[in-house]
This record gives sequence, C-alpha cells and structure tokens, in this order.
Amino acid sequence: MNGLESFQILIDNGFGHWLLYALAGGFLLGSIPFGMILTRLAGLGDIRTIGSGNIGATNVLRTGNKGLAALTLVLDALKGTGAVLLFGYLFGEASAMMAGLGAFLGHLFPPWLGFRGGKGVATYIGVLLGLHWPAGLAFCAIWLIVAAVTRYSSLSALFASVAVPIGLWALGQAELAGIGAMLGLLLIWKHAANIERLLRGEEPKIGAKSQPKA
Repeated sequence: MNGLESFQILIDNGFGHWLLYALAGGFLLGSIPFGMILTRLAGLGDIRTIGSGNIGATNVLRTGNKGLAALTLVLDALKGTGAVLLFGYLFGEASAMMAGLGAFLGHLFPPWLGFRGGKGVATYIGVLLGLHWPAGLAFCAIWLIVAAVTRYSSLSALFASVAVPIGLWALGQAELAGIGAMLGLLLIWKHAANIERLLRGEEPKIGAKSQPKA
C-alpha cells in the first residue's frame, strides 16, 4: 500500500484527524532546539549570537567544539527519524509522512524561539532515513562529496536537497519525491542568505570559527 492509498483510507474511515495529530506531534518533536540547549549546557552562551545565528550543527561547529556539533547533528536528525517511525508505527505510512513534515516545520519554526529556528538539513536527513533509508544515505553521500570539494556546508545541502527528490522521481518513488521536494524547497528558502553570500564569495567554509555577533 502506498502513501496516497493510506491517506485515502484514513480519510474515508473518518481518521483524517490522525494525520493532524501526526503533524502536530512531529512539530513538537522537531521544535526541540538541541543546538541551543547543548551550547548553553556547555557554557558557550547563546548560539544565536555566534556566526550565522543559526541553532544547527554547522553553527555549533563554529564554536570550535566538534563533539558538540556532532551531537547536535545526530539529535536534530533523530527528531525527524523518531517522528516518522513513531507515528508510522502507530497510524501507518501516511501519518509517518505527515509526522516527518511536522518535524521539519518544527525545527524551522520553533514557537519557543519566536518561530526562528534552524535551516533543517539534519532534520531533513532524519526524515528521509525514517521514510526510506537509502534516500537518507544518498543525501549524506552527496553532501559529503560536495563538501569535500567545496568546503561549503550550505552549498552541499542545496545540491543534495535538489538531487535526492530528482533521483527518487527517476526511480519511480513519486510520493517520496514529492515530500522530498516540499522539504527541499523550504530548505532552499531558509538558505536564501547563504545563497547570496555564496554568490558574493563571502560564505564561511566548514570549520571556520566566527566571532560573536555585534
């Protein structure tokens, strides 16, 4: 049974509200700002005053703490994977996709931080791993290849977010390609400032330390 059939069965049987529960539950999980929590616990202050001001792993890396950045990456990814697996197990494939979407939106727009969250790369990977693990691994592989060549985290994410949905579509995974494209468009939109800096040649490279914001 594919995702669209799961959606239709849920709606036909009056269970469409479970999709909303999955979306809301995923949003709550996704909205946990691990990067901010971990840097505060480590005594590094407010990560939003450093570098790009983002709460994700790339900006945490700019503090110079590689271990904390790696932990942020893992936890932000697990938000997406956990939401997909939990609601998929409880309510089926359609709810898994809705929970993944919710987790991604929660990371981008956490209400606890004035709806100003991260850019979603790690959570995108986590959602893909939960829905279709080969797609998640493909995203990571593309990211690593582009990062090794260019040393730009943002450019690597942009390449991967475009390539993975195209690949899924080419392999006949239309529904996964659709959700991947939706998340990818949001990810690209959140990287608008990075794109501008890349075009100007001002984007900081991976591992570069940044001074606190003025």
